[in-house]
This record gives sequence, C-alpha cells and structure tokens, in this order.
Amino acid sequence: MRTAIDFSPLYRSAVGFDRLVNLLDSAARTDTAPGWPPYNIERLPAAEGEDQGDSYRIEVAVAGFRPDQLNIEVKENVLTVTGKKDDDAATRTFLHRGLAERSFERRFQLADHIKVTEADLANGLLSITLKLEVPEAKKAKTIAIKTASNTNDSAPVLTAAE
Repeated sequence: MRTAIDFSPLYRSAVGFDRLVNLLDSAARTDTAPGWPPYNIERLPAAEGEDQGDSYRIEVAVAGFRPDQLNIEVKENVLTVTGKKDDDAATRTFLHRGLAERSFERRFQLADHIKVTEADLANGLLSITLKLEVPEAKKAKTIAIKTASNTNDSAPVLTAAE
C-alpha cells in the first residue's frame, strides 16, 4: 500500500498551479482507480512535416458491450468512459460465470486544448482518438528585430521557440 503524499508545501510556494497539484494528488490515490476494464494509451505518429505527433489514441477493452451501452463524455478536461450492462442475470442461468459483465466508469485527465475527434467500436475495443489543437493565439510567433542602422525589410528575424 502506498502512503499519501502531502502536497501542501506546493500550495504555500506556488501560485496558479492548483490544477496541477490536484492532478498529482488524484494520481497518487491509486486505491480509488479501478483496474477494469484494461486500456492502452498511445501517441500516434507525427504527420509528414511535423516534428512530433500531436494525436493520441485511447483503447478500452469493452468486449460484450453494445454501442448503446457505452457513453463517452468530456467535461472540464476529464474524459469519462462509462459502460452500463443490462441486468439480465435474473433471466439467465449460469453454470459458470467467468466473463466480467459489470458496469464500469473510467476517467482520463486531459491536458488543455486536447479534443476528442472520434470514437470507434470494433472487435471489443473502444478506440477514442484525441488531438492537440492549440489556438492561433497560443502558438509561437515570429518577431522581426529592427536596428537603428538597418530599418529595411531585410532585418534579421528572431524565431520564438515552440
């Protein structure tokens, strides 16, 4: 069992990082995170001409669930995947019950500007595709540097790092 980590010193010395500290705090509480259903998170390869990939895929194993029994919701940077199974155990007689047909709720914290672009259910895997969409106002800008002796258009250009 893991012991709880006290993040209160961060609150005393950092301003405006409440969301980050809350995220770390919730990640540290592993006993509340369910282990079912299993899932994968992968970074998709970068498109041609890009330095790094900005798309992701979450795959959740949901064998036995129909699309009408699954729900995907994004609210306040939290992606929630829920599955509700019909309670048909009263009408069925099991000699052995080895399949986990229970309802579930799985939550994923999303970074700012991550958008869900599509969801697909095939072969018992729910695939959710996400993309980082940074608004133009937040992207790096190129700033021209002017000097007193050189005020024409051929001035050196400083490129802000991304």
